[in-house]
Amino acid sequence: MRKTLSLAAVVTAAAGLVAVPGVSSAGTPKPEVQWVTCPADVALPGLECGKLQLPLDYREPRGRKTEVMFSRLASKNPGKRKGILLTNPGGPSEGLTFPAVLKAVGLPQSVQDAYDVIGVDPRGIGYSSPSTCDMTDEQMADGSVPPYANNSAEVRQRAGEVRKIAEQCLNSSSADELPYNTTANIARDLDSIRAALGEKKASFLGYSYGSYLGSVYATLFPKTSDRVVIDSNLPKGGWDVEGGRLMGRGVEDTFPDFAKWAAAHPEHGLGTTPQQVRAKFFDLAARLDEKPSVEGLDGRTFRLLTFTGLYGTGDAAFAKLAASWKAFDTGQPQPPQDYPEVPRVQALLAGRLHVICGDSAWPTSVGAYERNVAVDRVRHPMFGAAAANIQPCAFFPKPLEKQVLPSDRGPRNVLLVQNERDPATPLAGARSTRRAFGDRAAMITIDQGGHGAYVLGKNKCANDKVTEYLLGGQRPDDLRCAAETS
Repeated sequence: MRKTLSLAAVVTAAAGLVAVPGVSSAGTPKPEVQWVTCPADVALPGLECGKLQLPLDYREPRGRKTEVMFSRLASKNPGKRKGILLTNPGGPSEGLTFPAVLKAVGLPQSVQDAYDVIGVDPRGIGYSSPSTCDMTDEQMADGSVPPYANNSAEVRQRAGEVRKIAEQCLNSSSADELPYNTTANIARDLDSIRAALGEKKASFLGYSYGSYLGSVYATLFPKTSDRVVIDSNLPKGGWDVEGGRLMGRGVEDTFPDFAKWAAAHPEHGLGTTPQQVRAKFFDLAARLDEKPSVEGLDGRTFRLLTFTGLYGTGDAAFAKLAASWKAFDTGQPQPPQDYPEVPRVQALLAGRLHVICGDSAWPTSVGAYERNVAVDRVRHPMFGAAAANIQPCAFFPKPLEKQVLPSDRGPRNVLLVQNERDPATPLAGARSTRRAFGDRAAMITIDQGGHGAYVLGKNKCANDKVTEYLLGGQRPDDLRCAAETS
């Protein structure tokens, strides 16, 4: 039976609600872990899986429950074990396999010895009581980042499309869980995992969206959060309307790295100077807007593929992006892409919408997005008119809880790690979070591009400093790591 979440019901519930800080365990039943066999696609070497029944609404700890699944990559060295390291890969998205991913990409053995590394599917996502918005294949194809809007008419057209998605979310079988699937409650779930595992404190490592989750965790739980490392940082408000708009700036910051590389590799036919490569971008976008490719891909898709292509850096990532451009330019099919199964995309996108729309109040006027798009199309012409375009959040109910912002009250235990050029979470947003934490935080900035720094970015200076902090607890002061050519 479908459950409809009416706007009136949400407004009524919100009327008497006060902001809920980190909820004390006093009076709350201690959650008990149910250890289970990991799902087949999560059953990686060394991983164990557990489930917890946690409060859907932490104001009613003995009320209705939601199921949260987590994984553990346990330390094999009891003599060096310090505790647990909660992790989040960003998204919001599934995180059960993330401990194994970190191990595979080079998480230092010393960190694996020091911590049981914990991965979590956040509530509403993956194997944790998954959400749905009953999206069609066409709706899912647009993903989480809006399409580029060439004019106000396209913003209004998109408004009609995302209003439909919002209505589907509010009338879905998981609609009654929607107001509670927020970052604040995910942070409370993390602290419940800590308690269930019998740990007095927990450290944290999170990337991208996980940077905001880490900020909220450190803010709500200053006494039980230990060493907090947040990487590829969203601004202080997380993925709200302004955080989303920053992607336009991120592409402008990061694209020169690709343009320089492409100019040095003229065999791809994209230009022999960075200026020519940039001009090729606008030429291809305009041509595809006018006439889509042989596969029906238009300028919106080209811009989005360029945006995601800038997540990586170096020869392999840039060669893949250049091959995609060349296919567009010559009228050939796109190189093969790996896509997840449709049911997983459905749960992922629905769960992500629940979180970002429930964390903060988005503008409800379509005209506000028309103005934002018009400004950002000029200010950040490559991608600004996509990043500023309207989201389904414009048609979601008002959040039940006040937006959680980083607090400068608490221990000096937060370390930000940030590439200076990042397409999705640019340096400007990281500086916003760094300022909000005040003396609680320090930030390592790295002269490199791409999305993801610690371990993923391969910069020895940054990697060594983060590892030293996780192992020794001595947080460095603000510092800048130079680019490395090796």
